[in-house]
Amino acid sequence: MSNNEVKNSDKFITILGWIGTALSVAMYVFYIDTIQGNLASPEHDRFLQPLAASVNCTVWTCYGLFKTPRDLPIAFANVPGIIFGVATVISALV
Repeated sequence: MSNNEVKNSDKFITILGWIGTALSVAMYVFYIDTIQGNLASPEHDRFLQPLAASVNCTVWTCYGLFKTPRDLPIAFANVPGIIFGVATVISALV
């Protein structure tokens, strides 16, 4: 791998890490919508928080897989979040 490819790869991983960090914050902020929905109506569609969680977990899984060296514990720890987040979004919208 050339020096330029390494720099591009490092830049990509850094950007992906910051995106993942922002999404982690968003994932918890979206609990506000869920709490408001719980207080307002039991029929409220609560899909924003699990959607944010599934997107967040997808980004962190990619981060762990594309990082050099790979960070497999980060990747594997986030796979259930993708699965359960998507399942929760689907169940909230059906």
